[in-house]
Amino acid sequence: MATPSKFDNDTFLPAREHLNDFLKKWAISLRHESGKLLEVGPQDRSLVSESFGNFAIDTLDIVDTYSPTIIGDITKTNHHIPDSTYDCVVCMEVIEHTLNPFDAVKEIRRILKDGGYLLISAPLNWRIHGPIPDCWRITEHGWKALLRDFDIIEIDSLETPERELFPIKYNVAAKCNKNKATLDSELVFRYI
Repeated sequence: MATPSKFDNDTFLPAREHLNDFLKKWAISLRHESGKLLEVGPQDRSLVSESFGNFAIDTLDIVDTYSPTIIGDITKTNHHIPDSTYDCVVCMEVIEHTLNPFDAVKEIRRILKDGGYLLISAPLNWRIHGPIPDCWRITEHGWKALLRDFDIIEIDSLETPERELFPIKYNVAAKCNKNKATLDSELVFRYI
């Protein structure tokens, strides 16, 4: 087992607060919305269920350890979830643990309603962590490629102190756009 560094210890709480603040902000922003929300991989966290009370909430996890509403793999087609079921999907700090993040986003898009919200996050400048596997780190440009067929509303970063262009983590808010089919040549990235 790896021993956390001073950097890990110094940034863990700010990273958690950054994630929580993002969720609380979007819960307020979506307070007049209703319908169904799916939280992917919530483990034993309760902030989504506490903050998004205006939605009927399901949870999805690949294992039954934390008694999710649905046991399934977000990187596969979950045939027991019909197309366009959810008005909002929350997938915080999960995508880096999937074997294929592009398939995860494809499945999220399938189960979201057109115009539905996606709240998603992942660390960038963070050590390998559990649950295993921990496979990916996604940059600002990576989020634009991964969510190419969503309308990105916000890419929120927690900057690493004294290390420009290497944020600790990203939180992203996007809307599902079922009519979008962006080609690689159409992607636009911020010049660095």
